[in-house]
Amino acid sequence: MRWLFDGTVQLAGAPGGALSNAKLGLIVDESANTLQVDLNQGKTQASTALPLDQPSHAQISLKGLPVGWLQGLLGTVWSGRVTGGRLDAVLALDIQDSGIQTSGEFTLDGAGFDTPAGTLAGQGVNSNGRLNIDTTSGAARIHLDANVRGGELLLGPIYAKLPEHPVQLGLDASGHRGAFELSRLRVSDADALQLDGALAFSAKGELEKLKFDHFQAHFPAAYQRYGQTWLTALGMRDMRTAGQLSGSIDMAADGLHSFNFDTDGLDAADSGGRLSVTGLRGGMDWAAQGDRPATTLAWRTLQIYRIPTAGMQSHWQSRGGSLSLQRAAEIPLLNGKLRVADLEWRPAAVKGQRLATSLTLTGIDMAAFSRAVGWPEFPGTLGGAIPSLRWVDDRFELAGGLSMNVFDGFVDITRLSLQQPFGSSPVLTSDISMRQLDLGAITSVFDFGNITGRLDGSVDQLRLVNWNPVAFNAQLLAGGGGRISQRAVNNLTSMGGGGIAAGLQGAVLKLFKTFGYKRIGLNCTLQGTVCHMGGLDSDGDGYTIVEGSGIPRLQVIGHQTQVDWPTLMHRLKAAIDGATPEIR
Repeated sequence: MRWLFDGTVQLAGAPGGALSNAKLGLIVDESANTLQVDLNQGKTQASTALPLDQPSHAQISLKGLPVGWLQGLLGTVWSGRVTGGRLDAVLALDIQDSGIQTSGEFTLDGAGFDTPAGTLAGQGVNSNGRLNIDTTSGAARIHLDANVRGGELLLGPIYAKLPEHPVQLGLDASGHRGAFELSRLRVSDADALQLDGALAFSAKGELEKLKFDHFQAHFPAAYQRYGQTWLTALGMRDMRTAGQLSGSIDMAADGLHSFNFDTDGLDAADSGGRLSVTGLRGGMDWAAQGDRPATTLAWRTLQIYRIPTAGMQSHWQSRGGSLSLQRAAEIPLLNGKLRVADLEWRPAAVKGQRLATSLTLTGIDMAAFSRAVGWPEFPGTLGGAIPSLRWVDDRFELAGGLSMNVFDGFVDITRLSLQQPFGSSPVLTSDISMRQLDLGAITSVFDFGNITGRLDGSVDQLRLVNWNPVAFNAQLLAGGGGRISQRAVNNLTSMGGGGIAAGLQGAVLKLFKTFGYKRIGLNCTLQGTVCHMGGLDSDGDGYTIVEGSGIPRLQVIGHQTQVDWPTLMHRLKAAIDGATPEIR
Protein backbone atom coordinates (compact mmCIF):
# COMPACT_ATOMS: atom_id res chain seq x y z
CA MET A 1 0.00 0.00 0.00
CA ARG A 2 2.87 2.40 -0.82
CA TRP A 3 3.95 4.21 -3.95
CA LEU A 4 7.65 3.56 -4.69
CA PHE A 5 9.83 5.17 -7.32
CA ASP A 6 13.51 4.51 -8.10
CA GLY A 7 15.06 6.40 -10.98
CA THR A 8 17.10 9.45 -11.90
CA VAL A 9 16.65 13.21 -11.86
CA GLN A 10 18.68 15.75 -13.80
CA LEU A 11 18.87 19.43 -12.85
CA ALA A 12 20.36 21.80 -15.40
CA GLY A 13 22.40 24.80 -14.25
CA ALA A 14 22.33 24.04 -10.53
CA PRO A 15 25.24 25.72 -8.67
CA GLY A 16 28.21 23.39 -8.38
CA GLY A 17 26.61 20.96 -10.82
CA ALA A 18 24.53 19.55 -7.97
CA LEU A 19 22.07 16.82 -8.92
CA SER A 20 22.87 17.05 -12.63
CA ASN A 21 22.49 13.26 -12.83
CA ALA A 22 21.25 12.04 -9.44
CA LYS A 23 19.62 8.90 -8.24
CA LEU A 24 16.13 9.53 -6.95
CA GLY A 25 14.23 7.41 -4.45
CA LEU A 26 10.65 8.41 -3.60
CA ILE A 27 8.22 6.80 -1.15
CA VAL A 28 4.60 7.82 -0.58
CA ASP A 29 3.18 5.93 2.43
CA GLU A 30 -0.39 6.99 3.14
CA SER A 31 -0.72 4.76 6.18
CA ALA A 32 2.38 6.34 7.74
CA ASN A 33 1.29 9.83 6.53
CA THR A 34 4.79 10.30 5.07
CA LEU A 35 6.38 11.49 1.87
CA GLN A 36 10.12 10.74 1.69
CA VAL A 37 12.53 11.87 -1.04
CA ASP A 38 16.14 10.63 -1.23
CA LEU A 39 18.64 12.08 -3.73
CA ASN A 40 22.31 11.23 -4.14
CA GLN A 41 25.02 11.96 -6.66
CA GLY A 42 28.62 11.15 -5.80
CA LYS A 43 29.36 12.67 -2.40
CA THR A 44 26.13 14.73 -2.41
CA GLN A 45 23.13 13.32 -0.55
CA ALA A 46 19.83 14.96 0.28
CA SER A 47 16.91 13.42 2.14
CA THR A 48 13.56 15.02 2.96
CA ALA A 49 10.62 13.63 4.94
CA LEU A 50 7.32 15.44 5.41
CA PRO A 51 3.78 14.51 6.57
CA LEU A 52 1.22 14.19 3.80
CA ASP A 53 -1.35 16.15 5.77
CA GLN A 54 1.11 18.99 6.52
CA PRO A 55 3.45 19.32 3.53
CA SER A 56 4.63 22.74 4.81
CA HIS A 57 6.74 20.99 7.48
CA ALA A 58 9.85 19.01 6.52
CA GLN A 59 12.79 17.27 8.08
CA ILE A 60 15.86 17.67 5.85
CA SER A 61 19.24 15.93 5.90
CA LEU A 62 22.05 17.15 3.63
CA LYS A 63 25.54 15.77 3.04
CA GLY A 64 28.21 17.24 0.78
CA LEU A 65 25.76 19.65 -0.85
CA PRO A 66 27.31 22.64 -2.69
CA VAL A 67 26.22 25.63 -0.58
CA GLY A 68 25.44 27.60 -3.72
CA TRP A 69 22.52 25.22 -4.33
CA LEU A 70 20.76 26.91 -1.40
CA GLN A 71 21.11 30.41 -2.89
CA GLY A 72 17.38 30.65 -3.61
CA LEU A 73 16.44 29.80 -0.03
CA LEU A 74 19.12 32.06 1.46
CA GLY A 75 18.01 34.88 -0.85
CA THR A 76 14.77 35.11 1.10
CA VAL A 77 16.76 35.97 4.22
CA TRP A 78 19.57 38.29 3.04
CA SER A 79 20.96 40.03 -0.04
CA GLY A 80 24.26 38.12 0.03
CA ARG A 81 25.65 35.69 -2.51
CA VAL A 82 27.21 32.29 -1.87
CA THR A 83 30.56 31.85 -3.62
CA GLY A 84 31.61 28.32 -2.62
CA GLY A 85 31.78 25.55 -0.07
CA ARG A 86 29.93 22.35 0.84
CA LEU A 87 27.34 21.74 3.52
CA ASP A 88 26.26 18.94 5.84
CA ALA A 89 23.10 19.69 7.82
CA VAL A 90 20.12 18.27 9.68
CA LEU A 91 17.30 20.84 9.60
CA ALA A 92 13.63 21.28 10.41
CA LEU A 93 11.80 23.55 7.94
CA ASP A 94 8.36 25.14 8.26
CA ILE A 95 6.93 27.09 5.33
CA GLN A 96 4.16 29.54 6.18
CA ASP A 97 2.29 32.17 4.20
CA SER A 98 4.27 34.91 6.00
CA GLY A 99 7.71 33.30 5.58
CA ILE A 100 9.80 30.37 6.73
CA GLN A 101 11.20 29.01 9.97
CA THR A 102 14.15 26.65 10.02
CA SER A 103 16.56 25.40 12.65
CA GLY A 104 19.15 22.70 13.02
CA GLU A 105 22.80 21.75 13.06
CA PHE A 106 25.25 22.22 10.23
CA THR A 107 28.86 21.75 9.12
CA LEU A 108 30.47 23.93 6.44
CA ASP A 109 33.63 23.08 4.51
CA GLY A 110 35.46 25.84 2.59
CA ALA A 111 32.46 28.19 2.55
CA GLY A 112 32.53 31.54 0.78
CA PHE A 113 30.03 34.41 0.61
CA ASP A 114 29.81 38.16 0.05
CA THR A 115 27.27 40.98 0.04
CA PRO A 116 26.62 43.78 -2.48
CA ALA A 117 27.99 46.39 -0.07
CA GLY A 118 31.06 44.28 0.76
CA THR A 119 30.60 44.70 4.51
CA LEU A 120 30.07 40.98 5.19
CA ALA A 121 32.15 38.36 3.42
CA GLY A 122 33.96 35.08 3.90
CA GLN A 123 36.30 32.80 1.99
CA GLY A 124 37.50 29.26 2.71
CA VAL A 125 35.71 29.21 6.08
CA ASN A 126 35.12 25.95 7.94
CA SER A 127 32.40 25.92 10.56
CA ASN A 128 30.02 23.79 12.57
CA GLY A 129 27.23 24.77 14.93
CA ARG A 130 23.52 25.49 15.27
CA LEU A 131 21.45 27.88 13.14
CA ASN A 132 17.91 29.32 13.46
CA ILE A 133 16.25 31.43 10.74
CA ASP A 134 12.79 33.07 11.00
CA THR A 135 11.27 35.32 8.33
CA THR A 136 7.64 35.15 9.46
CA SER A 137 7.58 38.56 11.16
CA GLY A 138 8.75 40.66 8.23
CA ALA A 139 12.42 41.20 9.01
CA ALA A 140 14.56 38.08 8.69
CA ARG A 141 15.99 37.01 12.05
CA ILE A 142 19.06 34.79 12.37
CA HIS A 143 20.48 33.13 15.47
CA LEU A 144 23.87 31.45 15.16
CA ASP A 145 26.18 29.72 17.61
CA ALA A 146 29.12 28.09 15.89
CA ASN A 147 32.80 27.28 15.83
CA VAL A 148 34.72 28.69 12.86
CA ARG A 149 38.26 27.90 11.78
CA GLY A 150 40.51 28.53 8.81
CA GLY A 151 39.85 30.93 5.94
CA GLU A 152 39.01 34.64 6.05
CA LEU A 153 36.00 36.40 7.52
CA LEU A 154 34.80 40.01 7.29
CA LEU A 155 32.20 41.38 9.72
CA GLY A 156 32.12 45.11 9.03
CA PRO A 157 35.38 46.58 10.35
CA ILE A 158 36.52 43.21 11.74
CA TYR A 159 38.65 41.34 9.23
CA ALA A 160 39.91 37.98 10.45
CA LYS A 161 42.46 35.52 9.19
CA LEU A 162 41.02 32.64 11.16
CA PRO A 163 43.33 30.17 12.91
CA GLU A 164 43.11 26.43 12.42
CA HIS A 165 41.77 25.92 15.94
CA PRO A 166 38.07 26.66 16.63
CA VAL A 167 36.97 30.25 17.27
CA GLN A 168 33.58 30.61 18.95
CA LEU A 169 31.20 32.88 17.02
CA GLY A 170 27.75 33.78 18.29
CA LEU A 171 25.34 36.29 16.78
CA ASP A 172 21.72 37.41 16.61
CA ALA A 173 21.05 39.21 13.35
CA SER A 174 18.15 40.74 11.49
CA GLY A 175 17.82 42.07 7.97
CA HIS A 176 15.12 44.17 6.33
CA ARG A 177 15.14 45.85 2.91
CA GLY A 178 18.89 45.58 2.62
CA ALA A 179 19.71 46.92 6.10
CA PHE A 180 21.45 44.46 8.41
CA GLU A 181 21.94 44.47 12.17
CA LEU A 182 23.95 42.22 14.46
CA SER A 183 22.24 42.90 17.78
CA ARG A 184 24.49 40.33 19.47
CA LEU A 185 28.02 39.56 18.36
CA ARG A 186 30.37 37.41 20.36
CA VAL A 187 33.83 36.31 19.26
CA SER A 188 36.07 34.17 21.43
CA ASP A 189 39.52 33.22 20.19
CA ALA A 190 41.23 31.96 23.34
CA ASP A 191 44.79 33.20 22.70
CA ALA A 192 43.97 36.30 20.61
CA LEU A 193 40.64 38.12 20.96
CA GLN A 194 37.43 38.12 22.96
CA LEU A 195 34.68 40.64 22.28
CA ASP A 196 30.98 41.17 22.94
CA GLY A 197 29.01 43.82 21.13
CA ALA A 198 26.78 44.79 18.23
CA LEU A 199 27.01 46.07 14.63
CA ALA A 200 24.52 47.63 12.21
CA PHE A 201 24.70 48.58 8.53
CA SER A 202 22.38 50.60 6.31
CA ALA A 203 20.99 49.27 3.04
CA LYS A 204 23.93 51.03 1.31
CA GLY A 205 26.42 49.12 3.45
CA GLU A 206 27.36 52.13 5.58
CA LEU A 207 28.26 51.47 9.21
CA GLU A 208 25.48 52.79 11.44
CA LYS A 209 26.52 51.27 14.76
CA LEU A 210 29.62 49.68 16.23
CA LYS A 211 29.38 48.97 19.92
CA PHE A 212 31.78 46.63 21.66
CA ASP A 213 30.76 46.49 25.30
CA HIS A 214 33.96 44.63 26.06
CA PHE A 215 36.99 43.48 24.14
CA GLN A 216 40.28 41.94 25.19
CA ALA A 217 43.14 41.49 22.75
CA HIS A 218 46.32 39.48 23.27
CA PHE A 219 49.26 40.38 21.04
CA PRO A 220 50.83 39.52 18.67
CA ALA A 221 48.10 36.96 17.80
CA ALA A 222 45.29 39.58 17.85
CA TYR A 223 47.20 41.79 15.42
CA GLN A 224 48.12 38.96 13.07
CA ARG A 225 44.59 37.54 12.91
CA TYR A 226 42.29 40.54 13.33
CA GLY A 227 44.12 43.89 13.29
CA GLN A 228 46.63 43.77 10.46
CA THR A 229 44.38 44.93 7.61
CA TRP A 230 42.77 47.71 9.66
CA LEU A 231 46.10 49.14 10.82
CA THR A 232 47.57 48.85 7.33
CA ALA A 233 44.70 51.02 6.09
CA LEU A 234 45.81 53.61 8.66
CA GLY A 235 49.35 53.51 7.25
CA MET A 236 50.88 51.29 9.96
CA ARG A 237 52.36 48.29 8.17
CA ASP A 238 54.06 45.19 9.50
CA MET A 239 53.56 46.06 13.17
CA ARG A 240 55.56 44.35 15.88
CA THR A 241 53.34 43.87 18.93
CA ALA A 242 53.39 42.21 22.34
CA GLY A 243 51.22 42.41 25.46
CA GLN A 244 47.48 42.88 25.97
CA LEU A 245 44.79 45.54 25.66
CA SER A 246 41.19 45.59 26.92
CA GLY A 247 38.40 48.11 26.76
CA SER A 248 35.18 49.15 25.01
CA ILE A 249 34.08 51.39 22.13
CA ASP A 250 30.77 52.90 21.01
CA MET A 251 30.34 54.67 17.69
CA ALA A 252 27.47 55.35 15.27
CA ALA A 253 26.84 57.02 11.93
CA ASP A 254 27.19 60.44 13.60
CA GLY A 255 30.65 59.59 14.98
CA LEU A 256 32.36 58.32 18.10
CA HIS A 257 30.31 58.25 21.34
CA SER A 258 32.75 56.73 23.86
CA PHE A 259 35.82 54.59 24.31
CA ASN A 260 38.04 53.31 27.06
CA PHE A 261 41.07 51.08 27.12
CA ASP A 262 43.42 49.68 29.71
CA THR A 263 46.65 47.72 29.58
CA ASP A 264 49.15 46.38 32.06
CA GLY A 265 51.84 46.08 29.40
CA LEU A 266 51.84 46.75 25.64
CA ASP A 267 54.64 47.12 23.09
CA ALA A 268 53.92 48.22 19.50
CA ALA A 269 56.06 49.47 16.60
CA ASP A 270 55.43 49.91 12.89
CA SER A 271 58.06 48.86 10.36
CA GLY A 272 58.40 52.37 8.94
CA GLY A 273 59.66 53.79 12.24
CA ARG A 274 56.81 56.31 12.45
CA LEU A 275 55.49 55.09 15.80
CA SER A 276 56.90 52.87 18.53
CA VAL A 277 55.98 52.45 22.19
CA THR A 278 57.24 50.05 24.86
CA GLY A 279 55.97 49.40 28.36
CA LEU A 280 52.63 51.16 27.85
CA ARG A 281 50.59 50.92 31.07
CA GLY A 282 47.34 52.41 32.29
CA GLY A 283 44.54 53.68 30.08
CA MET A 284 42.10 56.36 28.94
CA ASP A 285 38.35 56.77 29.43
CA TRP A 286 36.39 59.21 27.22
CA ALA A 287 32.74 59.95 26.48
CA ALA A 288 31.08 62.53 24.22
CA GLN A 289 28.59 63.40 26.99
CA GLY A 290 29.15 63.95 30.70
CA ASP A 291 32.28 63.36 32.77
CA ARG A 292 34.41 60.25 33.14
CA PRO A 293 36.84 59.20 35.91
CA ALA A 294 40.43 60.42 35.71
CA THR A 295 42.97 57.98 34.28
CA THR A 296 46.75 57.61 34.09
CA LEU A 297 48.79 56.50 31.09
CA ALA A 298 52.53 55.81 31.26
CA TRP A 299 55.20 54.37 29.00
CA ARG A 300 58.79 53.27 29.20
CA THR A 301 59.83 54.60 25.77
CA LEU A 302 57.95 56.39 23.00
CA GLN A 303 59.35 56.99 19.51
CA ILE A 304 57.69 59.10 16.81
CA TYR A 305 59.31 59.27 13.38
CA ARG A 306 62.44 57.63 14.85
CA ILE A 307 62.79 60.39 17.46
CA PRO A 308 63.01 58.65 20.86
CA THR A 309 61.67 59.99 24.15
CA ALA A 310 62.21 58.65 27.65
CA GLY A 311 59.47 57.26 29.90
CA MET A 312 56.88 59.40 31.62
CA GLN A 313 53.45 59.33 33.24
CA SER A 314 50.48 61.40 32.06
CA HIS A 315 47.12 62.17 33.70
CA TRP A 316 43.87 62.54 31.74
CA GLN A 317 40.19 63.26 32.27
CA SER A 318 37.16 63.49 30.00
CA ARG A 319 34.69 66.33 30.51
CA GLY A 320 31.97 67.40 28.09
CA GLY A 321 33.47 65.60 25.14
CA SER A 322 37.06 66.83 25.62
CA LEU A 323 39.90 64.62 26.82
CA SER A 324 42.38 66.89 28.58
CA LEU A 325 45.83 66.59 30.11
CA GLN A 326 45.35 67.35 33.78
CA ARG A 327 48.83 68.64 34.55
CA ALA A 328 51.82 69.80 32.53
CA ALA A 329 54.08 66.99 31.33
CA GLU A 330 57.84 67.20 30.86
CA ILE A 331 59.22 64.61 28.48
CA PRO A 332 62.99 64.00 28.30
CA LEU A 333 63.88 64.32 24.61
CA LEU A 334 67.32 64.07 22.92
CA ASN A 335 69.26 65.38 25.93
CA GLY A 336 66.76 68.20 26.31
CA LYS A 337 63.12 68.54 27.32
CA LEU A 338 59.72 68.78 25.68
CA ARG A 339 57.18 70.46 27.97
CA VAL A 340 53.49 70.01 27.17
CA ALA A 341 51.77 72.76 29.12
CA ASP A 342 48.20 71.85 28.18
CA LEU A 343 46.46 69.59 25.72
CA GLU A 344 42.80 69.21 24.78
CA TRP A 345 41.58 66.53 22.37
CA ARG A 346 38.04 66.17 21.03
CA PRO A 347 37.89 62.57 19.69
CA ALA A 348 34.35 62.95 18.28
CA ALA A 349 35.27 65.87 16.03
CA VAL A 350 35.40 64.90 12.35
CA LYS A 351 35.84 68.47 11.10
CA GLY A 352 37.34 71.64 12.49
CA GLN A 353 39.62 71.65 15.49
CA ARG A 354 40.30 68.20 16.92
CA LEU A 355 43.27 68.92 19.17
CA ALA A 356 45.02 71.95 20.65
CA THR A 357 48.18 72.10 22.73
CA SER A 358 51.11 74.35 23.60
CA LEU A 359 54.69 73.13 23.66
CA THR A 360 58.11 74.31 24.75
CA LEU A 361 61.36 72.76 23.53
CA THR A 362 64.61 73.42 25.38
CA GLY A 363 68.14 72.14 24.84
CA ILE A 364 67.34 69.55 22.16
CA ASP A 365 70.65 68.12 20.95
CA MET A 366 70.78 68.60 17.16
CA ALA A 367 73.51 65.98 16.79
CA ALA A 368 71.28 63.39 18.47
CA PHE A 369 68.34 64.54 16.35
CA SER A 370 70.43 64.20 13.18
CA ARG A 371 71.44 60.67 14.09
CA ALA A 372 67.82 59.73 14.83
CA VAL A 373 66.53 60.84 11.42
CA GLY A 374 69.58 59.67 9.45
CA TRP A 375 71.01 63.11 8.61
CA PRO A 376 74.65 64.19 8.68
CA GLU A 377 75.46 65.07 12.28
CA PHE A 378 74.71 68.75 12.93
CA PRO A 379 76.14 70.43 16.02
CA GLY A 380 74.00 72.79 18.08
CA THR A 381 70.71 72.84 19.96
CA LEU A 382 67.05 73.30 19.13
CA GLY A 383 64.62 75.28 21.22
CA GLY A 384 61.49 77.33 20.97
CA ALA A 385 57.98 77.90 22.19
CA ILE A 386 54.94 76.76 20.25
CA PRO A 387 52.07 78.69 21.83
CA SER A 388 49.52 76.83 19.72
CA LEU A 389 49.71 73.53 17.91
CA ARG A 390 46.32 72.54 16.49
CA TRP A 391 44.92 69.51 14.71
CA VAL A 392 42.35 70.93 12.28
CA ASP A 393 40.52 68.61 9.87
CA ASP A 394 43.32 66.28 8.69
CA ARG A 395 46.34 68.48 9.34
CA PHE A 396 48.51 69.79 12.18
CA GLU A 397 49.11 73.56 12.24
CA LEU A 398 51.86 75.31 14.21
CA ALA A 399 51.45 78.87 15.47
CA GLY A 400 54.62 80.60 16.61
CA GLY A 401 57.82 78.89 15.58
CA LEU A 402 60.83 76.76 16.31
CA SER A 403 64.29 78.25 16.63
CA MET A 404 67.39 76.11 16.18
CA ASN A 405 70.79 77.32 17.34
CA VAL A 406 72.99 75.43 14.87
CA PHE A 407 76.34 76.15 13.23
CA ASP A 408 76.77 79.16 15.54
CA GLY A 409 73.71 80.80 13.99
CA PHE A 410 69.97 80.41 13.95
CA VAL A 411 67.41 78.58 11.82
CA ASP A 412 63.79 79.61 12.40
CA ILE A 413 60.85 77.49 11.24
CA THR A 414 57.45 79.17 10.92
CA ARG A 415 54.04 78.50 9.33
CA LEU A 416 54.51 74.77 9.75
CA SER A 417 51.62 72.53 8.67
CA LEU A 418 51.62 68.72 8.50
CA GLN A 419 48.78 66.98 6.69
CA GLN A 420 47.98 63.25 7.16
CA PRO A 421 51.06 62.68 9.37
CA PHE A 422 50.52 58.91 9.62
CA GLY A 423 49.12 58.42 6.14
CA SER A 424 50.91 56.93 3.15
CA SER A 425 51.82 60.38 1.73
CA PRO A 426 52.12 63.04 4.48
CA VAL A 427 52.31 66.63 3.25
CA LEU A 428 54.44 69.22 5.08
CA THR A 429 54.52 72.95 4.34
CA SER A 430 56.68 75.55 6.07
CA ASP A 431 58.86 78.67 5.80
CA ILE A 432 62.49 78.55 6.96
CA SER A 433 64.88 81.42 7.58
CA MET A 434 68.63 81.20 8.31
CA ARG A 435 70.74 83.81 10.04
CA GLN A 436 74.51 84.02 10.33
CA LEU A 437 75.31 80.33 9.98
CA ASP A 438 78.99 79.44 10.11
CA LEU A 439 79.84 78.18 6.62
CA GLY A 440 83.03 76.57 7.87
CA ALA A 441 81.04 74.34 10.24
CA ILE A 442 78.40 73.54 7.59
CA THR A 443 80.88 72.55 4.88
CA SER A 444 82.87 70.43 7.34
CA VAL A 445 79.76 68.42 8.21
CA PHE A 446 78.80 67.83 4.58
CA ASP A 447 82.36 67.32 3.22
CA PHE A 448 81.53 69.77 0.45
CA GLY A 449 84.85 71.56 0.42
CA ASN A 450 85.77 74.33 2.85
CA ILE A 451 84.08 77.75 2.80
CA THR A 452 84.48 80.33 5.54
CA GLY A 453 82.13 83.20 6.30
CA ARG A 454 78.53 83.59 7.38
CA LEU A 455 75.42 82.44 5.54
CA ASP A 456 71.96 84.01 5.52
CA GLY A 457 69.00 82.73 3.57
CA SER A 458 65.44 81.51 3.39
CA VAL A 459 63.41 78.61 2.09
CA ASP A 460 59.90 79.95 1.59
CA GLN A 461 56.75 78.06 0.59
CA LEU A 462 58.44 74.73 1.23
CA ARG A 463 56.23 71.76 0.38
CA LEU A 464 57.19 68.14 1.01
CA VAL A 465 55.05 65.18 -0.12
CA ASN A 466 56.01 61.92 1.59
CA TRP A 467 59.06 63.85 2.84
CA ASN A 468 60.27 64.64 -0.70
CA PRO A 469 60.38 68.31 -1.82
CA VAL A 470 58.00 69.26 -4.63
CA ALA A 471 58.08 73.06 -4.27
CA PHE A 472 60.06 75.82 -2.56
CA ASN A 473 61.73 79.19 -3.15
CA ALA A 474 65.25 79.11 -1.71
CA GLN A 475 67.71 82.01 -1.52
CA LEU A 476 71.19 81.61 0.00
CA LEU A 477 73.65 84.48 0.47
CA ALA A 478 77.08 84.75 2.04
CA GLY A 479 77.51 88.50 1.78
CA GLY A 480 80.33 89.16 4.24
CA GLY A 481 83.20 87.58 2.31
CA GLY A 482 85.59 84.81 3.28
CA ARG A 483 87.72 82.04 1.77
CA ILE A 484 86.68 79.15 -0.48
CA SER A 485 88.64 75.99 -1.34
CA GLN A 486 89.29 74.50 -4.80
CA ARG A 487 86.91 71.63 -4.10
CA ALA A 488 84.11 73.94 -2.96
CA VAL A 489 84.65 76.02 -6.14
CA ASN A 490 84.28 72.88 -8.28
CA ASN A 491 81.14 71.77 -6.43
CA LEU A 492 79.47 75.18 -6.63
CA THR A 493 80.35 75.30 -10.33
CA SER A 494 78.66 71.95 -10.87
CA MET A 495 75.50 73.09 -9.10
CA GLY A 496 74.87 75.74 -11.74
CA GLY A 497 76.36 73.84 -14.67
CA GLY A 498 78.81 76.72 -15.11
CA GLY A 499 82.50 77.53 -15.23
CA ILE A 500 85.29 79.82 -14.05
CA ALA A 501 85.21 83.33 -15.44
CA ALA A 502 87.87 86.09 -15.87
CA GLY A 503 90.36 83.90 -17.70
CA LEU A 504 91.43 81.82 -14.73
CA GLN A 505 92.76 78.63 -16.29
CA GLY A 506 92.72 75.19 -14.72
CA ALA A 507 96.49 75.15 -14.46
CA VAL A 508 96.50 78.44 -12.53
CA LEU A 509 93.60 77.25 -10.35
CA LYS A 510 95.69 74.31 -9.16
CA LEU A 511 98.36 76.63 -7.79
CA PHE A 512 96.03 77.92 -5.07
CA LYS A 513 94.34 75.90 -2.32
CA THR A 514 91.88 78.64 -1.32
CA PHE A 515 90.58 81.86 -2.80
CA GLY A 516 89.12 85.02 -1.34
CA TYR A 517 85.54 85.88 -2.20
CA LYS A 518 83.39 88.93 -1.68
CA ARG A 519 79.95 87.32 -2.02
CA ILE A 520 78.39 83.92 -2.71
CA GLY A 521 74.75 83.67 -3.77
CA LEU A 522 72.63 80.82 -5.10
CA ASN A 523 68.86 80.73 -5.61
CA CYS A 524 66.53 77.89 -6.57
CA THR A 525 62.78 77.94 -7.14
CA LEU A 526 61.47 74.39 -7.39
CA GLN A 527 58.30 73.82 -9.41
CA GLY A 528 57.44 70.18 -9.96
CA THR A 529 60.70 68.53 -11.01
CA VAL A 530 62.43 71.64 -12.38
CA CYS A 531 64.62 73.99 -10.34
CA HIS A 532 64.84 77.54 -11.72
CA MET A 533 68.37 78.67 -10.80
CA GLY A 534 69.77 82.09 -10.10
CA GLY A 535 72.57 83.85 -8.25
CA LEU A 536 73.96 87.25 -7.28
CA ASP A 537 73.19 88.87 -10.63
CA SER A 538 72.42 87.70 -14.13
CA ASP A 539 72.93 88.68 -17.75
CA GLY A 540 72.66 86.99 -21.09
CA ASP A 541 75.60 84.70 -20.33
CA GLY A 542 74.31 83.38 -16.99
CA TYR A 543 74.36 84.37 -13.34
CA THR A 544 77.13 84.93 -10.81
CA ILE A 545 77.45 82.36 -8.04
CA VAL A 546 80.81 83.46 -6.56
CA GLU A 547 82.11 87.02 -6.77
CA GLY A 548 85.85 86.92 -6.12
CA SER A 549 88.03 89.20 -4.05
CA GLY A 550 91.80 89.70 -4.11
CA ILE A 551 94.37 87.93 -6.29
CA PRO A 552 93.73 85.70 -8.10
CA ARG A 553 90.28 87.09 -8.66
CA LEU A 554 87.74 84.26 -8.85
CA GLN A 555 84.39 84.48 -10.58
CA VAL A 556 82.06 81.46 -10.79
CA ILE A 557 79.27 81.76 -13.36
CA GLY A 558 76.19 79.50 -13.63
CA HIS A 559 74.80 78.96 -17.12
CA GLN A 560 71.91 76.55 -16.53
CA THR A 561 68.85 78.50 -15.40
CA GLN A 562 66.62 75.41 -15.41
CA VAL A 563 67.94 72.20 -13.87
CA ASP A 564 66.15 68.89 -13.44
CA TRP A 565 65.69 68.41 -9.67
CA PRO A 566 66.82 64.75 -9.61
CA THR A 567 69.90 65.80 -11.60
CA LEU A 568 70.66 68.56 -9.10
CA MET A 569 70.31 66.11 -6.22
CA HIS A 570 72.64 63.69 -8.04
CA ARG A 571 75.27 66.42 -8.37
CA LEU A 572 74.91 67.47 -4.71
CA LYS A 573 75.19 63.89 -3.47
CA ALA A 574 78.27 63.32 -5.61
CA ALA A 575 79.83 66.51 -4.21
CA ILE A 576 79.16 65.49 -0.60
CA ASP A 577 80.42 61.94 -1.23
CA GLY A 578 83.69 63.29 -2.61
CA ALA A 579 83.09 62.27 -6.25
CA THR A 580 83.49 64.61 -9.17
CA PRO A 581 79.97 65.84 -9.96
CA GLU A 582 78.80 65.15 -13.50
CA ILE A 583 77.49 68.18 -15.38
CA ARG A 584 74.65 67.12 -17.69
